[in-house]
Amino acid sequence: MVHRLRDNLDAGRASIGAQIRFDSPGIAELFGLAGFDYVVIDHEHAPQTPVGIQHQIQAMASSSATAVLRVPKVDPDLIRLYLDMGAGGVMVPLVSTPQEAELGAKACRYPPRGTRGYGPARASRYGFDPDYFAKANDQVVYIVIIETAEAVAQIDRILAVDGIDAYLVGPFDLSISLGIPQQFDHPRFTEAVETVFAAASSAGVHAGIDVNAFQCTPEVFKTPIAQGYKMLLVDGDEWMIKAACEKVMSCFRQAGG
Repeated sequence: MVHRLRDNLDAGRASIGAQIRFDSPGIAELFGLAGFDYVVIDHEHAPQTPVGIQHQIQAMASSSATAVLRVPKVDPDLIRLYLDMGAGGVMVPLVSTPQEAELGAKACRYPPRGTRGYGPARASRYGFDPDYFAKANDQVVYIVIIETAEAVAQIDRILAVDGIDAYLVGPFDLSISLGIPQQFDHPRFTEAVETVFAAASSAGVHAGIDVNAFQCTPEVFKTPIAQGYKMLLVDGDEWMIKAACEKVMSCFRQAGG
């Protein structure tokens, strides 16, 4: 398995990812070929299906991008299914307790480290990769999304869980949970983000961050990279198509259309 996200994390390099929702193999393939290190298939906020998800993972195989599955919740059955399909990573939302974090971590790994049942199917290239089982536990990337005040309060215990490779802050849900919806410059929000980052640094967990790249310049990426963030995530298919449509329509109207 080509696994650029894992390779980058192990080497200490920053990675850029995008999130897709349209259940389209063509879009998944396009994002992979565009050069993204990882592509998140969002099964939390979009009507994805297992068959459609496998098609998107297969489409991404034309590139070296890592397919990461954003599952709706900590669900060992779904995690096992998508890893068996060949996903290189799992992203779990609303992780608020060490117990939830551990349930997901164990679902990602085979015994004795975890509880994943054997049946890798496509993940092992249908048996053409006899080494898959031996390397799977080290290859899978398990990412937790921190997006509640409860999670921030327990962040040291959460990130101490064995098997967490990286975290991402969910800014919208976290701001809502803190009682300051979408006030991302509020001291309460910035303090929470800094608390999580410090805990991750102490635990040896890679830090991830959403990057608003709407007005895309090198500077929007330079700052988080300089701060030590290793997983940068931008919006994907919905946002990019919307932005392109708005630009075309704006140009049309300016031309007198």
